[in-house]
Amino acid sequence: MDDDEEEIEVPITNDLEQRVAEAFAVFDPFQTKIIELKDVPSIIRGLGCCPTEAELQDIILSLETQKYPGSVHLVNFLPLVTDLFTQHKFLPPTPDKLLAAFRRLDPRGIGCLTKEELTNLMTTEGEPFTNDELEEMMEIAFDPLSKTINYEYYVNQLLYEPEGEKNVYTLADRIEAEKPPPPPPRKTMSEYLREAAQQAEE
Repeated sequence: MDDDEEEIEVPITNDLEQRVAEAFAVFDPFQTKIIELKDVPSIIRGLGCCPTEAELQDIILSLETQKYPGSVHLVNFLPLVTDLFTQHKFLPPTPDKLLAAFRRLDPRGIGCLTKEELTNLMTTEGEPFTNDELEEMMEIAFDPLSKTINYEYYVNQLLYEPEGEKNVYTLADRIEAEKPPPPPPRKTMSEYLREAAQQAEE
């Protein structure tokens, strides 16, 4: 790594950029402003985005450059990720959507699934969970007493709603609202002449 690369200035102009930069810094203990691309999903999901694996791969591909193979510099990471929040991309699912999804997986309509049923569904249907993701889910979802997953209880456990600007999307909305309006477009010469002619007629 060249000294010039380490000294790239990355201006932080608002609270949203500061929040994203702080999340980036968790994976940049030596303050090089460079992290490995494999850490990008953890940062994005940790901030509150919920992209699919395919969408994450698209993000990673858009961040990779010849200058930093296998890595990404904060100067490239910051505008892309702040834009995700500004445009409200990859919002977490609502409780109603999550419950509806679980109910479709519960044809008996009994409000719960067995560990085997859920494991099979999560590893063979749609975008499969990894073993680590499945284990993390089961730690919260599986009830050892009933030997089942009560999915309504699980959804309630899962859906912690950050208050105020702890929700990064809310913070992004405030930053956007505070931006000054864009200047009016410059008039063309023909518009000036047309206005002058109208005033002369009056």
